[in-house]
Amino acid sequence: MTISVLRTSDAWWVYTATGATKIATDATTTGALLADRAAIEAAASDPSTVPVDSLDLLSPVTAPCRVVAQMTNFASHVRDAGMEPASIPLTFFRKSSASITGPADAIVKPSHVRFLDYEVEIGLVIGTDIPVGSTIDESNLSDYVAGLVVTNDVSARDIQLPQTQFYEAKSYPTFTPVGPALVLLTAAELKRFGDLRLQLRVNGQLRQDMLVAGDMIYPPLQALRSLTRFQDLSAGDLILTGTPVGTALSAPPKPIQLIGSLLPPAVKWKAFFKSQAENPKYLHDGDVVEATVATDDGAIDLGAQHNTVRYA
Repeated sequence: MTISVLRTSDAWWVYTATGATKIATDATTTGALLADRAAIEAAASDPSTVPVDSLDLLSPVTAPCRVVAQMTNFASHVRDAGMEPASIPLTFFRKSSASITGPADAIVKPSHVRFLDYEVEIGLVIGTDIPVGSTIDESNLSDYVAGLVVTNDVSARDIQLPQTQFYEAKSYPTFTPVGPALVLLTAAELKRFGDLRLQLRVNGQLRQDMLVAGDMIYPPLQALRSLTRFQDLSAGDLILTGTPVGTALSAPPKPIQLIGSLLPPAVKWKAFFKSQAENPKYLHDGDVVEATVATDDGAIDLGAQHNTVRYA
């Protein structure tokens, strides 16, 4: 059975059917907490609780940590970008962990950013150090992936696309809402990863809605095998696993793409963003973004984020 861990500024908690129980631990980081599994399990069986709505929840993933993200990892998103899923390699990019924010905190658009986009994603939280060259297979995957979190890979598209790299555009403060819960899974529960459904709503309007199974290109086992060929990972690190179709950004029709490829870059991007100014799906000041991840039967539920967009 899953164990849902919450975090406030002064404590860690286990979320139960009756409320939240404080974990008796000195851990101040996610990695240290995951090493104190006995304290987590003791809290899970403790009947004394406080109301969850009385807690001011923070991200259950603490910074600093590594934040690594998979690129274009859902077939529906790849097709929407005008590409073929079979042509997409397994690749990664980094985000600054300073972008991590809480599940109810504001998403703040910097004043120089014009086009703010959303991407609901499942985050893998690493449970133990993984040196480069580690052998990871189906039998020990749950030894390395402690649990899952809801994440939102917020993106400044007008920064990202002309730069042709992602680090700045996805690393501004508040650009990675995480939580509310770090949901710890058993090996059997982790095998249900494909049953998870990602959903994102803006002001109540459903924008993204997709099951992992049948749409995710490279699942966690393949991603970790590839990543640990060259990258050490540590307990508490966060791996974002991609987003499905439904983001504000969508590829222009093929004829427009062809014309754009013939233009100088400055002219091309000026024309592209002029057209994007008419796209109402980008996030606006005051928009409320709700992101959820759960199985349809509710057996695994990572909870819901509710973040309000604020313009700096």
